[in-house]
This record gives sequence, C-alpha cells and structure tokens, in this order.
Amino acid sequence: MLMNRIACVTESGELWRQSKVARELGSPFVAAVLEAGHRQLRHAPLTADLINGWADPSAAALAMRFNAALHAIARRGDRPDLTALYGGEHQHFDEAIAAALRAEDRFICEWMRHTPQTNETGRAAAIATALMTARRQLGLPFELLELGSSCGLNLNLARYAYNLGGTMAGDLGSPILVEPEWRGEPPVAAPIKVISARGVDLNPLNACDEATRERLLCFVWADQPRRARRLEQALAMARVHKPAVERGNAVTWLSDRLADPQEDGVCRVVFHSMVLQYLSMPERQHVLDTITDAGARATRERPLTWISFEWTPLRDEVQLLLTCWPTYETHLIARCHAYGNWIEPIGRTLTPQSLAARLEHSQLKADYVAVA
Repeated sequence: MLMNRIACVTESGELWRQSKVARELGSPFVAAVLEAGHRQLRHAPLTADLINGWADPSAAALAMRFNAALHAIARRGDRPDLTALYGGEHQHFDEAIAAALRAEDRFICEWMRHTPQTNETGRAAAIATALMTARRQLGLPFELLELGSSCGLNLNLARYAYNLGGTMAGDLGSPILVEPEWRGEPPVAAPIKVISARGVDLNPLNACDEATRERLLCFVWADQPRRARRLEQALAMARVHKPAVERGNAVTWLSDRLADPQEDGVCRVVFHSMVLQYLSMPERQHVLDTITDAGARATRERPLTWISFEWTPLRDEVQLLLTCWPTYETHLIARCHAYGNWIEPIGRTLTPQSLAARLEHSQLKADYVAVA
C-alpha cells in the first residue's frame, strides 16, 4: 500500500531535492522525514503553498525549517506518533507525518516563515582554525565582529576546547569540546586570545529564554544527539558568559563597527557562517565593499582579518576562506561539512586570477573576497 502511494508522487520539489542533501550531510533520518513530507504535503495546503510559492526555497533553507517545525511538534509531546518517530521508536514516516500535517498545518506554516536560527557550534572549529592561521601570521590577539550571530554562541568560541586532528587548541579546561572529523594534516596550534567579541542579528536570541533554547534545539537533527548535547552545553555557557549581540542590520552595523577606532596591537576580525545566503545581492556587495575599504586602511599595528564559512556560489561545497590585511592575502583554508562535522584542510593561497576563474560562471561575487 505504501509503495503504491510513493509511486504516485513525482520525485521533484524542494523537500525531495533537499532530502538528498540531508543524506549527503549524514542524516538519513532527516532525509526520510523530507521524503515523507514531500509525499504527504497535500495534507497541509498552507505549508504547501508557502513552499511552492517561495522564490528561492533552497537559499531560504525551507526544507530545514520544515523538519524543525515537525521536530518542535514532536518535542512538544502532544502528537505521540510523531514524538515516537523522532525518538527512534518506529519508522512509520508517512503515517506519522501525514497526521501531523493534517493537524498542524497552520503551526508548521507560521514556524517556517521565520529565518532559521541554528547557531551551530560545530562551525566554531572551522573559525578557530582560521583564527590560528591568522595568529601565526600576525602574532596578535583578536577583536571579533560576527555577522548573523543568532544567539551569539560562536562569540564564545575562545571558551571552547578543540581537537583538530590531534591538535588541541582553545581553552583546554572547557567543558565544551568541539571535535570534528579532521581529513588531512592537522593544523599547527596557536593561541586563540580574544580581547572582545560582538555580533549583530536581525532577531537576536536570548540563551536565558526557554523558548529560544527550545527553538534552537529543534533545528538540531534528531539522529545527531551529540550535536544536541553540545548545543545544550553552549547555551548553558552563554547564560554565564552572555554574548554581546546587538539587534540590527548587518550591513549598517558592520559599517559603524569598522569605522570605530581600533586599538594598536589587536587584530580586528569580521566573520560569518552561513549568513550570506540570507542577504540580498546589494547587501552582499555592500558588505564586501565595507570590508575591503576597511582592509585598505589596515596597518601592521591594526590589521584586519575576514573569515568566511559559506557555500560556494554554485552551492557545491562549503569553503573556509581567510583574508588578511594589510598584506591582502587570501587563503582557502579548508572545505567543510555544512555543520562543521568534518573539515578537510586545503591550505592554498588564492591569487586574484584564481579567484576570477572561480567566479567565471557565477554572479554571486560577494560570496568571495574582492578580486584585485
């Protein structure tokens, strides 16, 4: 009976496409949720209209919003069949999800209207790797400026411990250990000393708020409990060491912060992870121009570093890029799992010509550092 229902559904649509991405990212459970969601979407007309009418559903991560909405219902506990599914107690995906879609269409639709707030602490390992590279080059402590900080958990990255292919870094006494699969030569350790850390978000989240903590946990995939435990630990730390996250537009906030006086002997760092896709092209270009203009003013006593953890314009891989001024050197440090589960070091310096070649088939030039 189930196979007959499956056969009648076209294997296309955003949920079906993103199920393959989820499986590639290591979550067969979320892949199965999205496949069943695709098959049963007719039971939720409001949600179906939202997904089908969205101009760029992949960039907006609508499939991840869909799974998180179902996860929220499951965690709520008043749909026992869905709760049992997300708890790994059965595999009747179609039946449980169809029932949830029929009963919770409006809730799911409203949940999906809000931008994802994952605040993935696993990405802190990649940012820390880039910071160690900058520290080895510049020998200075850091002032951090983060775009799209969400709850600000990665502003506390200097308070975490890291195991990077056997290289231990960060605060080795921390209760939080970020330990990605390291696919290559481990990095050379360097201090991650942060003098100050500030961020901005359109809708900053408060780690002390129970609803906020619950929403963040709903975006963690149910078959990855290690991520959930690490997130809970990072939220607990953020309640003690509260991140400084301002409400505002990233573009104007960054312009103001980069115009602030910079201390001698401190490296100013702009960083972001999985943020550019939520900005319009004019906003991306403005961010790029703002950073490169500030880079042109950088000196050896007051250097600027830019760290980007983002999809490539063709969305074929996530790359960790580092640009340092005043030398204006750009390093392709690694390719990474989207949530930081693994890091594959590359360690290649990019020339303006190699950057131009990468951008030849894409208009999303602000996804990369400026081409000189």
